[in-house]
Amino acid sequence: MADDVTRIALDGEMTIYRAADLKVTVLEALRKTRVLDIDLSGVTELDTAGLQVLMLAKQTAAAEQRELRLLGHSPAVVDIFEMLDLVAFFGDAVLIHA
Repeated sequence: MADDVTRIALDGEMTIYRAADLKVTVLEALRKTRVLDIDLSGVTELDTAGLQVLMLAKQTAAAEQRELRLLGHSPAVVDIFEMLDLVAFFGDAVLIHA
């Protein structure tokens, strides 16, 4: 039986160099729970490959009636989400850093 809520933290660079490993990590965690919280406060860099991992996880969660929540958006994550107008896509509360 799946746990109710699982929390993982992603940190460092979420870039093309780590995207394949991150995809496995995130999707495995998602499939083991009803709700997956991903702490992004330690992410120092996010490129389109890293972003695709998060988007795939969000779409997979929706398709499997699971919930994906992104938490603690680092400045690097906020910058990309705002630049690409993706805040609404993810639907998470994003703290805007001063």
